[in-house]
Amino acid sequence: MESIVNQFRDRIVAAGAARTPLRVRGGGSKNWYGQTPEGEVLETSAYQGIVAYEPTELVVTARCGTPLRELERELALHGQMLAFEPPHFGPGATVGGMVAAGLSGPRRQSVGAVRDFVLGVVLMDGRGELLRFGGQVMKNVAGYDVSRLLAGSLGMLGLVMEVSLKVLPRPTAEATLRLELGREEAMQRLNQWAGQPLPLSASAWHDGALTLRLSGARAAVAAAAQHIGGETRAPEAAALWWSDLREHRHAWFAEAETPLWRLSLPSTTPTDSLSALDDGMQLIEWGGSQRWLRSAADPIALRARAAELGGHATMFRGGDKRHGVFQPLAPAVQAIHRKLKQQFDPAGIFNPGRMYRDL
Repeated sequence: MESIVNQFRDRIVAAGAARTPLRVRGGGSKNWYGQTPEGEVLETSAYQGIVAYEPTELVVTARCGTPLRELERELALHGQMLAFEPPHFGPGATVGGMVAAGLSGPRRQSVGAVRDFVLGVVLMDGRGELLRFGGQVMKNVAGYDVSRLLAGSLGMLGLVMEVSLKVLPRPTAEATLRLELGREEAMQRLNQWAGQPLPLSASAWHDGALTLRLSGARAAVAAAAQHIGGETRAPEAAALWWSDLREHRHAWFAEAETPLWRLSLPSTTPTDSLSALDDGMQLIEWGGSQRWLRSAADPIALRARAAELGGHATMFRGGDKRHGVFQPLAPAVQAIHRKLKQQFDPAGIFNPGRMYRDL
């Protein structure tokens, strides 16, 4: 592996000297996410493998090119999992791409996002230097914020070589319930249940039905299912349903003509707050905090409305990327972003413009 590290270093140093943009790519499963990729491809798939894994410590360290499915398979053999349920969006998904994209699945509402599970990273910066942040234990805070900062950075700050992740045991029992509820009533119920000691691990509403997943001890899951009511889905069908939701294979995501927007909003936001912009097509996850819209509305108007409601909007798939994919940063945050980019990537070679066109 040392030869691959040296190849990365030589390529990055040469690109920096010539100011040649590099497009970091693992499996290419998320090339569509963010602004259109630019620059020469820097492949990371050869740099793979689990470096360290001690199940009793609930920590795993893997190289950036490690296939995500292989990491999850190894964890499953020990009854453990990546609790934030990262979407793959294709068979080539890698650990590095998972961190760079920073995307989480249905269980995020109960356990947290990708960044909450990143304990440490090894980063190769724009000078070809290896930098280490964080560590492999949960109480290590040295460089902790930098490690978390890389989650969702789309590779703009450097090449993530290795990442140490906190893992969790798989729940001993799970149950999926389906309730026929209108959108507003479903959101009211979810906010009520959020204040109760219920083992809710995921939720999704669309087309007049609320689907819930309960996870935890068998007694707790059984008691919660009896309390909530509804139709219990068969385990195999339920597992497939949540997997399809996570990977956007669910039928709701099949319509590809209208741009797909992802809105992050307070869970208590009234469901009709977006009625003038959503074309009547919403799928709501994370207890009401994540709202998927199919909308051809003006991107500026949609983002302005999301900001008014205390959230932000991302043009997730489709649409005209000239309007920008992500919500514009506040001036103060943008200044910090520029300073970080200059510090880690002084020549500006890593994935230029992938998140914001002028950064």
